[in-house]
Amino acid sequence: MEILGIDIGGTGIKGGLVEVEGGQLLGERYRVRTPDPSRPEAVAAVVAEVVRHFQYRGPVGCTFPSVIRHGVVQTAANVDKRWIGTDGEALLSEASGQPVLLLNDADAAGIAEMRFGAGQGEKGVVMVLTFGTGIGSAIFVDGVLLPNTELGHLPMREADGETWASDRARKKDNLKWKQWAERVQEYLDLLEFLFSPDLFIVGGGVSKQHEKFLPLLKTQARIVPAGLFNEAGIVGAALAAHERLAGAPAA
Repeated sequence: MEILGIDIGGTGIKGGLVEVEGGQLLGERYRVRTPDPSRPEAVAAVVAEVVRHFQYRGPVGCTFPSVIRHGVVQTAANVDKRWIGTDGEALLSEASGQPVLLLNDADAAGIAEMRFGAGQGEKGVVMVLTFGTGIGSAIFVDGVLLPNTELGHLPMREADGETWASDRARKKDNLKWKQWAERVQEYLDLLEFLFSPDLFIVGGGVSKQHEKFLPLLKTQARIVPAGLFNEAGIVGAALAAHERLAGAPAA
């Protein structure tokens, strides 16, 4: 079955049709820059554009960089603050004319990685981390998701983890890979102290260049690159929409 997944990020909104039985994208992704300012109505219009681009009708899975409770946006670290308190599912459904499931972006990436990527068959505590505009996190215990963890906002260096160690911080501060790896190491040390994970899966846009920094990191837990790289959000959103909106059995 083909389901449309859309990944709403701080800098770009990208979508693709996903063959949910195999977790594969069908054809090319379609990407549009995130509106600036990223107010709810402007983002909803882009989501509707993505749906029209694929001439798609049916359930749509959308990620969002926020805590999401029952379709309502609770936080807005990297998007317009007017999102807070917005019923995102209702807004995007009305704009696109299709049923929409809205979920945290890192949770979606984690769902995809645990089903089809580096987390397949993994037990114990698995932490999926996405390094991009911010740092997203998803925690799984024996394959079960603890939603909306948002560990990129753990206090660090008089700010938070993503201010110090995100890929945006690497670019903003013009850091060499070794310099950035030292920041990421400090962040991972904090996560290990708090959660004692068995496995780190590193995803997000920077994961395509994992060979430049991953070998520099030393953790007690195993640490591996994401299997789906930056497509995990789209795939995970489609999987979640298929299971919640299309009547398929839960994972």
